Amino acid sequence: MLAWLRNLGTKRRPTSLGARAVRFIRAKFDSAQTTPDNRRHWANADYLAADAAATPDVRRTLRSRARYEVANNSYARGIVLTLANDVIGTGPRLQMLLGNGADAGANQTIEREFAVWARAVDLAGKLRTMRMARAQDGEAFALLVSNDNLDSPVKLDLRLVEADQVTTPGLALPKAGAVDGIVFDEFGSPAEYHVLKAHPGGATGAVGQDYDKVPAASVIHWFRADRPGQSRGLPDILPALPLFAKLSLRCLEGVFRCHCIFALNKKRRTKYSLRNILVGHVPEARGIQTLPPHRTGAHPLRPRPHAHRLAARVAGRRSLTTHTAVFRPPGSASPPTPPGPFAPVANVTTSAPERSPAGLSAWSALWATSGR
Repeated sequence: MLAWLRNLGTKRRPTSLGARAVRFIRAKFDSAQTTPDNRRHWANADYLAADAAATPDVRRTLRSRARYEVANNSYARGIVLTLANDVIGTGPRLQMLLGNGADAGANQTIEREFAVWARAVDLAGKLRTMRMARAQDGEAFALLVSNDNLDSPVKLDLRLVEADQVTTPGLALPKAGAVDGIVFDEFGSPAEYHVLKAHPGGATGAVGQDYDKVPAASVIHWFRADRPGQSRGLPDILPALPLFAKLSLRCLEGVFRCHCIFALNKKRRTKYSLRNILVGHVPEARGIQTLPPHRTGAHPLRPRPHAHRLAARVAGRRSLTTHTAVFRPPGSASPPTPPGPFAPVANVTTSAPERSPAGLSAWSALWATSGR
């Protein structure tokens, strides 16, 4: 007690920094830890740049696999077609708002001439093809050319080019200010595109490597840049490619189970309805199937949970596979909504448009000045 009272009147000498016990805060993220459980899952993770990860060989492999799935998988084909029809629909329409109503005749004349030119060049069909190409190839290219054979006063036309033709032959090593098929200026904007005169997969493409240098103002390059510094596009269905293969396997197993049950019915002279066979309510079916049946009651020929995940990974929408899109001409009345889960959810005249691809502003300016 007395020692404590004596210490009250004395000053405590400051202790040196070395004498203090320094405490370090050790903070960490669970996702940054490498454990035996997640080692194989993160084995392919890298820190490459956007263009370094999407090399010409990688993009060529992804394009070929995506095209194969779209051509042979009914779910992939339906999703890509529905996406193109929903985004483009019957094509763009021009609406002029010149003056305060006194120039109504001029507005209608320009709108009518634009519609005539759009039909002459098949604008809606080419835009749908470009949207499908962006989904399966990752990018779409269109060259603005002058076509004297058009049945329109405006001779501006769009010539579609596959992504395989936009490349620079002999560009094996990375070059400053240039990516495969694209040359950039000092500000990082495209200056010119290198377009092969023949498709590399064609009869003459494998022999000749001649290409044209097309100015960037005459090229429409439509792709989605997921990362800063990304110059070439990757397929929209890239995350869903493994699921398409599993979905096909699931459907084939359902067909195989049906054949086996029908064979058992014929041998044992028993009769089961097709619905009971598909949903797995037959005792013999439980020993034949290799995958567990859906708890939702959906039979294996219509695996909707897989289709929902595919549509969400491609376009972020489940309605691409669960609903029917209704496409009607402009000005027509809305049809009555049918009962059930297949209610119309898309209308091409009111659906939200995507971000305009690069080059559309120059294209509209060219159309306005051509032939006028």
